[in-house]
Amino acid sequence: MNIARHITPADMLSLAFLLVDRHGAKALGYADLAVGEMEEAGDDQRADAWRALKSVVEDALAGRLERDSDVTLH
Repeated sequence: MNIARHITPADMLSLAFLLVDRHGAKALGYADLAVGEMEEAGDDQRADAWRALKSVVEDALAGRLERDSDVTLH
C-alpha cells in the first residue's frame, strides 16, 4: 500500500498547518522523530510520507506557503 497516494496535497497542507499551529518550530523535530521511528520499523512508505509532511511544515514555517496555497506533492 502506498500511503502517499491516500493523502491528498490539501490533506498534507492541512496536517502541516495543524502541526505548526500546535507545536510551532518543534513540529520539525516531531516529524524527524516519526521518520526515524518508521525507518526503524522498516516502514519506508510511512517514512517517506513523514518526510513529505516535514517538507510542507518547513515551507509553512518559512512563509513559503499559506493555508490556502495550492500544493503539489513530488
